[in-house]
Amino acid sequence: MHLNVEIQGQGFPLLCLHGHPGSGRAMSVFCDRLSERFQTLAPDLRGYGKSRFWGNFEMEDHLGDLETLLDRLGIERCLLLGWSLGGILALELALRSPQRYSGLMLIATAARPRSSHPQVNWDDLVYTGIAGLLNWMAPGWQWNIDTFGRRSLFRYLVSQQTPATYRFLASDAVPAYLQTSRAAHSALERSLRRGYNRLDDLHQLQLPCLLLAGQEDRHITARASLETAQCLPQCEWHCYKDVAHLFPWEIPQAVLNTIEQWLDAHPQVAS
Repeated sequence: MHLNVEIQGQGFPLLCLHGHPGSGRAMSVFCDRLSERFQTLAPDLRGYGKSRFWGNFEMEDHLGDLETLLDRLGIERCLLLGWSLGGILALELALRSPQRYSGLMLIATAARPRSSHPQVNWDDLVYTGIAGLLNWMAPGWQWNIDTFGRRSLFRYLVSQQTPATYRFLASDAVPAYLQTSRAAHSALERSLRRGYNRLDDLHQLQLPCLLLAGQEDRHITARASLETAQCLPQCEWHCYKDVAHLFPWEIPQAVLNTIEQWLDAHPQVAS
């Protein structure tokens, strides 16, 4: 699979992996800033964004695609950053070839992901459709946020219902959702039905790790993220208050400041 990839900057490579639904463009909240000190690579995973794939596949196929991408670009060693599903893939890559990766930055993810999301009803779907359409037409429109957004499924993705956050939803989230293939949805659903738990294997990862969580995350709970952090031998964990699963779009400056402080404290991850 020849993955579409957005590359920015120069320096030590940083592979940035998006979640579901998502695309490499959704990682711009990280790449636009971190490309000032790294060469950032943000691929569209198989079946997402511009990496079109029409057949069925399994989640494990993403790992081979990503390793092939690194080989194609001549990258022998890099730093990993993964958001949600991208964080799980980052963990899997590191477990497969720990010598290839210098460190892990994990965002809203867990090695045993658990959700506290309420059951979805028809009202949720209707309000989400209306809020998403109006936000696409007029990004960050406060009336839409107050009238439809706060009643939609967006309320479980972001706690801070601000125009700035909704502009991220319009520019990055909605296009990524529309470009996510049915095969990608099916691959994730099959994986979730089988269950996923890599906690017992995390002791193998003897590399610096940073794990960031949102206190109000209903998709992958902060407790699940903390459980993962406690199983990683060299992990620093931060939990932000009053934010949810898409917290990098709620408090981007705070998240980037935490990441850069961790990078400054662990210069070895850039070599």
